[in-house]
Amino acid sequence: MAAGEPRTAAEDAPKTDTAGLGTVVPMHATTPAAGNPATDPSLREALAGIRALVLDADGVIVLKGRALPGAVEALAALEAKGIPFRIATNFSGAHRATLAARFQGDGLRVSWERIVTAASATAAHTAATFPGQPLFVITRPDGRREFDGQHLMPYEEADAPGARAAAVVIGDGAEDLSFANLDRAFRLIRGGAALLAMHRNPWWFTARGPTLDSGAFVVALEFATGADAVLCGKPGPIMFRTALAGLAADLGHRVPVRDVAMVGDDPAQDIAGARRLGMRSVLLLTGKTSAAEAATLLGVARSGTPAVRRSRAIPDAVAPSLAEVVAALD
Repeated sequence: MAAGEPRTAAEDAPKTDTAGLGTVVPMHATTPAAGNPATDPSLREALAGIRALVLDADGVIVLKGRALPGAVEALAALEAKGIPFRIATNFSGAHRATLAARFQGDGLRVSWERIVTAASATAAHTAATFPGQPLFVITRPDGRREFDGQHLMPYEEADAPGARAAAVVIGDGAEDLSFANLDRAFRLIRGGAALLAMHRNPWWFTARGPTLDSGAFVVALEFATGADAVLCGKPGPIMFRTALAGLAADLGHRVPVRDVAMVGDDPAQDIAGARRLGMRSVLLLTGKTSAAEAATLLGVARSGTPAVRRSRAIPDAVAPSLAEVVAALD
């Protein structure tokens, strides 16, 4: 990915089609019908008692770099209702303040403290797990700012005899994902460093079209070293726990995970990851999952095996957009 190149499609998930959708069937499905969305009883039932939200970015509040219709008003309504939220995205090449400025340019009033990125979740994890220890972090310079205050090795320092790092961290490094740096990462891992993946996305869309993403390099390092990477972004638990910790800080106390709902457009990244921690979830139709796909999958689940019906990728509800979700909250 070229440094500074804007994303032109979904930013947070592997772009390998939606193969995982075969087990995604809503337990409560809504359709974009006329009338007040707040009157939908099944969506209200699915969201009863929800006290906070975790929102995916692409496909929920933005799409192709622009705010989705109704997203500005939906976030304002959340503020008016006093419902705290976090935006969770696998973007890892920029600081949260940079993303907040992009959102605000589209009228989305989101402070950077309300954003959790794969980079910021990883930085929080390394600060708690490897305090004061050297880290070899490959990501763009703006993304590296999330690690301010931590000991980041300059790339060339890894060439010194006997160089050691507590962890190797792989993110959206663009040109920094060079053979030289990956070879340095390889040697550090062989020397005992843990391998951390900001995300495992294999590819993504840019202005040039489909483009190799950093998850492919994570897999290469796993293959070469025999190490298993710790996933810090979605759908892993570290990202969701980071978001939950932020919500607890907003509320002044811990909130039961069952009282938090994940709102996303990706069954594998958003829904399954949230359900693994016990959160509730809503699948939106404003991103990669269409109304037709949701309707088809509903039929698959109704006729499917118990294993299919118990799949973690099955949301508690399907909604046409974030506006309907916000309107249905108590």
